[in-house]
Amino acid sequence: MFFDELALSDEVLDALWDMHFDECTPVQAETIPVILDGRDVISCAQTGTGKTAAYILPLLTNLAYDNHDPNKLNAIIMAPTRELAQQIDQQMEGFGFYVPFSSVAIYGGKDNGAWGNQVSGLQKGADIVIATPGRLLAQMNIYDVDFSGVKYFILDEADRMLDMGFYDDIMTIVRRLPRDRQTIMFSATMPPKIRQMAKAIMHHPVEVQIAVSRPPETIHQMCARLFEAQKPGFVQLALEGRDLKKVIVFAGKKQRVKELTRTLRTLRIDARAMHSDLEQSERDQVMLDFRNGKIDVLVATDVVSRGIDVTDVPLVINYDVPHDPEDYVHRIGRTARAENSGEAITLVTPEDARYWKRIELFLKKDIERLTLPNALGDAPTDDVYATRSGRGCSGGSRHSSRNRGGHPRKSGAKFRGGHSRGSKPRSAGS
Repeated sequence: MFFDELALSDEVLDALWDMHFDECTPVQAETIPVILDGRDVISCAQTGTGKTAAYILPLLTNLAYDNHDPNKLNAIIMAPTRELAQQIDQQMEGFGFYVPFSSVAIYGGKDNGAWGNQVSGLQKGADIVIATPGRLLAQMNIYDVDFSGVKYFILDEADRMLDMGFYDDIMTIVRRLPRDRQTIMFSATMPPKIRQMAKAIMHHPVEVQIAVSRPPETIHQMCARLFEAQKPGFVQLALEGRDLKKVIVFAGKKQRVKELTRTLRTLRIDARAMHSDLEQSERDQVMLDFRNGKIDVLVATDVVSRGIDVTDVPLVINYDVPHDPEDYVHRIGRTARAENSGEAITLVTPEDARYWKRIELFLKKDIERLTLPNALGDAPTDDVYATRSGRGCSGGSRHSSRNRGGHPRKSGAKFRGGHSRGSKPRSAGS
């Protein structure tokens, strides 16, 4: 389906034309008509499917045609993190280039000037407020914010907000909103807590399910079995063999991120860390440098696994196996965005075997196994993984890694490189 087949306003279509977006993604084709009809919507779609545009485009159109008070707040978009709020604000600026609506982003940080701009936007009645729950609640506790004109309430990555403990904050904000409003909720998963909240804040919502939350086929998924001590050397050889820029390496905890970043830098790899101990200004600068290609490798916790729009990441490495299959999907979803292709490598130690088995069961396939380079020494044997999980990292050979003499097998390097990335600017947003 193409955007000009939908009942979007001419101004919105003009902006899409300028941005070279013409064809809808599945979530946009399914969700936009329902939102334009004024129905409450709960949409289950993973990151990278175009969900942000799926609510911004009809919101801007509805604001153009409805009878709203231009001197009051008209729409609130809630996001779990500052980074996602900033991304939404940027997309709002692009999609809303030809419409006369104002927006303000409300999020945390130590920028005193930003706080003043946020207060001004709330007090003067910006048409659209994009906010993290905690920051908006802080503003509400200090200032008398008038929510009587709010007609649209949108929750982006609702499951993530609940995981981060924002349920009570969201419900406090909801109680201040008019009952006669349109509520739109996007979530990558649909756990019982999401359904409970939907029942509490929505009125006969239309449910839109966009397939199962699994990685797109444009991501070439691979794994490598190895010992913990072999991981830094593997990453070094993988990057040297590919000569790639803008690579993301995910580690499980912030202390691991710090240690790994130091290790990679000693190996002369241009790596920077992204974790919750950084000041917000530092996180902003790291992300800006990464987007602009000034950093080769971003080492991060899951803080950037969702909602960060960097379209040209060729490779994601899971240094630590995520314990939740959904986290795996969101991590590797940082590559192969905007119709590009990409690669994802997960490093699987014997200790992680049970988590990796769970991920493969979720994916309903065995992931291709890379052969460990000779320079790194012997890989763990198959029977070690079988003992830990009943099945190790699959794909490739399934026989034991021991030869007939009972000694561990050494393997030759088989890193894959030279992946190609498309650049068709057909689908809108992330």
